[in-house]
Amino acid sequence: MIDIKLFSINDRDRIRDHVLQMAAADTRVVAGAVVGSLALNEGDRWSDLDLTFAVADNLSMYEVLEGWTQNLVKEFDAAHLFDLSSGASIYRVFLLPGCLQFDLSFTPASKFGATGPKFKILFGNSVERSFSPPPSAQELFGYAVHHALRARFCIERGRCWHAEYWISGTRDYALSLACRRRGLPAYHGRGFDDLPNEVHDAFRKTLVTSLERDELLRALGCVIEAMLGEVDEVQELAAKVETQLRMLTVAWD
Repeated sequence: MIDIKLFSINDRDRIRDHVLQMAAADTRVVAGAVVGSLALNEGDRWSDLDLTFAVADNLSMYEVLEGWTQNLVKEFDAAHLFDLSSGASIYRVFLLPGCLQFDLSFTPASKFGATGPKFKILFGNSVERSFSPPPSAQELFGYAVHHALRARFCIERGRCWHAEYWISGTRDYALSLACRRRGLPAYHGRGFDDLPNEVHDAFRKTLVTSLERDELLRALGCVIEAMLGEVDEVQELAAKVETQLRMLTVAWD
């Protein structure tokens, strides 16, 4: 049995305060902000920690990131999970003891600003930036169609695990399309739980319950039907590919 103590809100606050002290002591860092759920309110018991900082333009933010990483590993036994580049910014994701996720990011000062509404400046200055737009309906629908095709071909090849992967991916994009239609967040599943019950009922049938061929075909058929009920914004494209989508649900010679 694993004996582990989950992080507390006090633990999260302690990490935040430590990182902000690091920022105050580092003359290369000229601004900072909290992003994510904690930017607009106190979050909840399970909220992770997201802090972002601006580094003076003539200095290397990678050197700052490496130095701060060494400190976090030494002081808190942080585990560096992965890095993600987005525009001029670099994000580093850590897992700290107690299952606390900490997302740390740096951006050159001249490009430091909010890319979405969940941004609260803590010190220094930020610049005005355009918010990142949500994925388009055509993009979401297009990926869903692509994934549905791959799912059927994997079923025919007897690649059951791979087929399940593509069916689940089709469902995720179709649910994201449903979220976009209703003004809900359409990325990373953030709006899924807020969809109305009738949408949940339609998509509940798309869950794969076994890796048998008949079950995979059933689930694929259900996800295609559910997806076609969410195409108000892409009616022309949906009409063009609907026949081929339905071909994915019938017996082939």
